[in-house]
Amino acid sequence: MPDELDGLDTEGRLAAARRLDQMSTREQVQLMSQQDAVAVAAVAAAGEQLAVAIDEAVTRLRRGGRLIERVAGTPGRLAVLDVAECGPTFGADERVLAVIAGGPSAFAKALERSEDDVELGRSDVRALGLGPDDVVVAVSASGRTPYVMGAVEVAREAGALTVAVVNNPGSALAANCDLAIEALTGPEVISGSTRLKAGTAQKLVLNTISTLVMVQLGRTYGDLMVDMRASNTKLRRRAQRIVREATGASDAAAAAAFDAAEGETKVAIVMLLAGVGAEAARQRLAAAGGHLRHATAQ
Repeated sequence: MPDELDGLDTEGRLAAARRLDQMSTREQVQLMSQQDAVAVAAVAAAGEQLAVAIDEAVTRLRRGGRLIERVAGTPGRLAVLDVAECGPTFGADERVLAVIAGGPSAFAKALERSEDDVELGRSDVRALGLGPDDVVVAVSASGRTPYVMGAVEVAREAGALTVAVVNNPGSALAANCDLAIEALTGPEVISGSTRLKAGTAQKLVLNTISTLVMVQLGRTYGDLMVDMRASNTKLRRRAQRIVREATGASDAAAAAAFDAAEGETKVAIVMLLAGVGAEAARQRLAAAGGHLRHATAQ
């Protein structure tokens, strides 16, 4: 019997790829590159949906909520990558989470059967103790993944904001979420292999959401990663460069402030811009809710 999956755009066949195995390598590469550009265009076309979702998410995270990416399969692995970098980049380990169907082992090895488990999606969400200030980003190329649908059901019952990220129009997941971001990428070079441009679009969407939410929460100063963790030699050098770029101080002065701030980049910047000691800089940042510009304007 036909299944609704059969009619999805992402399950269709791309006319330009019908002779894929007969093309020259250069032609294959060109086709892949052209289709990657489709993913970028699809995300750009969903720009207004993205902006609305980011603004709504920021409102909740300012009240202490969390950004939680609920996913399965390829989107799950992309979400884990996105979230893993939010700690070192923005110092936001506790505020941004990824939960993948099948648990951590599903990151390295495909456990696709977990995608079909609605109750697993529900139970995984219940374990998080969601509240109305949390934001759940539910990703599914098809817009019908049972695990993700179950997760959204419980998230909405808890009052959390739910945001669907899908690659097909008119999906059940989009209909069941408060907001939807539809990055409509169409058929793949390999028919049905949504790890390709659908996955590329999903990664772009997740990067955009997590990055711009953190920017609006004051985790950057312009384009500078002022909340990054200097956990190795390379990052320590980068942090000192950030202090120098943000303040116009000499390399030596930036390094001295960074040391006096005990490796806290934001504190070092406030020290130099406001002409205060480390403790006063920390107090300014606390009063400004962590926003460096506000802290230096006091």
